[in-house]
Amino acid sequence: MREDNRNLIVAIALSLAILLGWQYFFAAPQAERQRQAAQQAQSTQVNPNAPNPPASPSQAGGASPTVPGTVPSTPSAPSVLTREAALAASPRVAIDTPSIAGSINLRGGRIDDVALKNYRETVDPKSPIIVLLSPTGVQNPYYAEFGWIGAQAGSLPNQNTVWTADKTSLTPGSPVTLTWQNEQGLVFRRTISVDDKFMFTMKDAVENRGTAPVTLQSYSLVSRHGRPITLGYYVLHEGMIGVLGDEGLQELTYANLDKKEPISGGNTVGQIWNSVTGGFLGITDKYWAAAVIPDQTQPFQGSFTSQQGQTADRTYQATIAGASQTLQPGATTEVTQRLFAGAKEVATVDAYHERYSIKNFDLLIDWGWFYFITKPLFKVLDFFFHLFGNFGIAILLVTVLLKILFFPLANKSYASMAKMKAVQPEMASIRERYADDKMKQQQALMELYRKEKINPVAGCWPVLIQIPVFFALYKVLFVTIEMRHAPFFGWIRDLAAPDPTTIFNLFGLLPYNPGAVPVVGHFLMLGVWPIIMGITMWLQMKMNPEPPDPVQKQVFAWMPVIFTFMLGSFPAGLVIYWAWNNLLSVTQQGFIMKRNGVKIELFDNLRKTFSRKASPAKG
Repeated sequence: MREDNRNLIVAIALSLAILLGWQYFFAAPQAERQRQAAQQAQSTQVNPNAPNPPASPSQAGGASPTVPGTVPSTPSAPSVLTREAALAASPRVAIDTPSIAGSINLRGGRIDDVALKNYRETVDPKSPIIVLLSPTGVQNPYYAEFGWIGAQAGSLPNQNTVWTADKTSLTPGSPVTLTWQNEQGLVFRRTISVDDKFMFTMKDAVENRGTAPVTLQSYSLVSRHGRPITLGYYVLHEGMIGVLGDEGLQELTYANLDKKEPISGGNTVGQIWNSVTGGFLGITDKYWAAAVIPDQTQPFQGSFTSQQGQTADRTYQATIAGASQTLQPGATTEVTQRLFAGAKEVATVDAYHERYSIKNFDLLIDWGWFYFITKPLFKVLDFFFHLFGNFGIAILLVTVLLKILFFPLANKSYASMAKMKAVQPEMASIRERYADDKMKQQQALMELYRKEKINPVAGCWPVLIQIPVFFALYKVLFVTIEMRHAPFFGWIRDLAAPDPTTIFNLFGLLPYNPGAVPVVGHFLMLGVWPIIMGITMWLQMKMNPEPPDPVQKQVFAWMPVIFTFMLGSFPAGLVIYWAWNNLLSVTQQGFIMKRNGVKIELFDNLRKTFSRKASPAKG
């Protein structure tokens, strides 16, 4: 086997192994899970007729828990309500901002009704808007709660407390104040404000009008009842997320949280972090999140808990508890906490990180281990998007920039490959001369490489250097909401989704869906762009002489076909990148080969290929 062909096959085999591994472990399309998730989202909005799981475990009035979120839960009525009925069952303050529609539940003071005005379930502009938070009484309640716990303070506000509001609606320019007073003379005031995006600010004040001091501890939590259907990708974290001071980023999936040890006996399991400063805790989906944010200058206790309810569903909770403080008669204390409830827009999340100095709040977006590549790559894509208004064009331009960036390395690699082609006759002579002595043959070849300044592994680099970029771009396309439903041109209406067309129904001319075929349906979704990508890869292969070894020849012949089917299920933006990158590589390789005086084999190989196919017809 010739040295140059061996190196190229090693490069291709390694690339294929990496991509197949990535496909299997990270990017394998979980079509059934996505379908179930879509059905669940739809049923939550349209027909949420499921039994109500138990209420938040934090609300046993007057109790003083050792660990936040571990007080025995207060069972709620097993009612079956539509979303509309659940919202109408209690008095509410409307929320109306440019980004959010919803309401605050005056019974319990919870923020349990948040819908995102600017995001819809599908690319259809008439599809329902995304519903993020939901009240108890519907399928999978999901809400945020703020309050106080303490001993000898009398009754404290809980899920049944009806607050009094000074306004009927909350808008960015008009905060709402809720008030309630207990029998011991404690007056609770909660001023809620919201910006034009997704951040709520809660200023909880307590005035002690009684005659005895009381000890209180503030808390905030995000509670989700029932384990949601997740996409199940290794490349994406869904579940509990938080940054806890010096402990740094903490991520727990629902399944991993359920396996934790009991933290206070009973049926509650979880993990606790004591006396940390700075950060946040919450629950994240692929594109959406709800997170509570404490005062960044004060220590707090954080916990992730999972509790088995009266039904088969579990309650997942991220809780923050502040330090205990004693309130003397006549004194007032105030705590400011925040709630993020919305879409994980990069610019918005970064702005909150800077504006409120929230420790590592930008990690709410799952940039992954290669943060230093993925986030800068997104920033460049976003820059070109704002220039041209199309993320597809941005991907094409970024590919050109990457080619320019890697040009010195690629130039050196292609030049070395060209030199290797130029000395192939001499290499063949050496192999023939030392056919019976492999050691001398290798020594002679290495001497030839040194004399001609050839790097024998240079052929690997043009293929391998794009692998990290491929992974980073995949991550950006997969996790950033900016790419969600971002159109290109023509039939590509979502760059983050696979090409919706397929050759197996003649691109929509035949009235059936090949993707529904059991077992192999996912491979039959072979759209226009994956086919274009396969053609460009085939052209790139034809830039080199055909290998004399028949096994190598078959490998080269089938490689574009394998990659075409494999990338058929990848996001369209990634396939467009790969096809465009192949075309640029062909152009670049041709230019370098011509400059080094090496014959470009492309046109001869194409003539041979099509002449061989046409020859049987002549006979």
